[in-house]
Amino acid sequence: MKRKAYLAALVMCMALAVNGCGNDKETGNTAAQEQTEATTDTTDTADSQTQAEPYTDSTGATRLVSVDNVEKYITIADYKGITLDNSVQEVTDDAVENRVAENLKDNSVEVTDESAVVQDGDTVTINFVGTRDGEAFEGGTGNNYDLVIGSGTMIPGFEEGIVGMKKGETKDVPVTFPESYRSTELAGKDAVFQITVQSFKRPPELTDDWVAANTDYTTADDYKASVRTQLEQEAQDQAQSSLRSTAWTTIFTNSEVVEYPEKDVEEAAKTFRSQAEAYAKQGNMELKDFVESQGVSMDDFEAQCQQYAQAKVKQDLIIQGIMDAEGMTLEDEESLAIQNQLVEQYASGDLAALIDTYGQVAVDESIGLMRVQDFIIANANYDQPAADGEAAEEASAAATDGETADEADTADNTDNTGAAADNASEADASADAQDTDSEN
Repeated sequence: MKRKAYLAALVMCMALAVNGCGNDKETGNTAAQEQTEATTDTTDTADSQTQAEPYTDSTGATRLVSVDNVEKYITIADYKGITLDNSVQEVTDDAVENRVAENLKDNSVEVTDESAVVQDGDTVTINFVGTRDGEAFEGGTGNNYDLVIGSGTMIPGFEEGIVGMKKGETKDVPVTFPESYRSTELAGKDAVFQITVQSFKRPPELTDDWVAANTDYTTADDYKASVRTQLEQEAQDQAQSSLRSTAWTTIFTNSEVVEYPEKDVEEAAKTFRSQAEAYAKQGNMELKDFVESQGVSMDDFEAQCQQYAQAKVKQDLIIQGIMDAEGMTLEDEESLAIQNQLVEQYASGDLAALIDTYGQVAVDESIGLMRVQDFIIANANYDQPAADGEAAEEASAAATDGETADEADTADNTDNTGAAADNASEADASADAQDTDSEN
């Protein structure tokens, strides 16, 4: 089980909706960015926890809060006519070239020519041992270590010393650790790394022949044009995601809770504790032992339970208040359309699977949040008109797709982060050769 999973749980606001978590002094974007890690690592958590039952009113309609008169509990900021930035970042020629270079690097092939030497841009697999005065130092050894020459991830002189080496060659590379290096024992000191090149890969050249053999296009120019189109779509998606996030965060931050409904806070805190207990169970640990294993005291854990609960209830009060004021429900046509998109995105068309995985309450909260974001965006003012003059209309129409796509991308990034964490012990072996921390 990943140690960082608990930290992700501490900032989890909803199982699907990733905007709006935070306390009254924070906007919640930071928490939102980390939340999906908890979702990714615990897709079966709903079945292992006691799930809260949805609130309903006297007519049986689903609500996100237990209270009918939301105005008694929160003062919601003006959510109509706020000013938003709908600009889309321009895709430059350099951005296209950089993406093409990245794609070529991803298609690198091993260099088998025995006379070939390592060049800038090659990916080398190396073994290395660092010594000072002939003695190996802690953290200076690495085996089967992949390094892109020219990436600047190692201390000065390390990568440069590999340039010109052949496969199978061993070489002593003298280096000097930066004065700002994180290890005071090594900072400013001279050392020698004995480096052996096991193999190296090289990106192919972008030619019409390569494009025709490896892509759906026939010429290098056509391929570059497709990359530009992809980058333009990514820029549009990022702008849409930013628009949604800003729209919600603006309202969340400027709304003020008058009183927290006690029942709702208790339920939210219970959900938070249940999430942590599920992680503890996965590690065959008691909650107290698990929490303390993460460097968090039980007193701090209880405080975090309360902080999470209040942030979640504030969010739900705002969403429900706006829905009440605008005549929206979780069962109307627009909300059902959002539900269908969530089902398709997360459960391959199976509503029951979506609910089993995340819980009915989380699904309802997600639908409500996305519905309210749509409304805020559709009724906003914009700093500048879009090229076709229909920014708000496009934003509202594409809002739900933009949200789910952004969450999927975040989940992919989280998987990569988790994999890196799982390989921490291997990374530690080469840590003292890297200069990443020293630059920070």
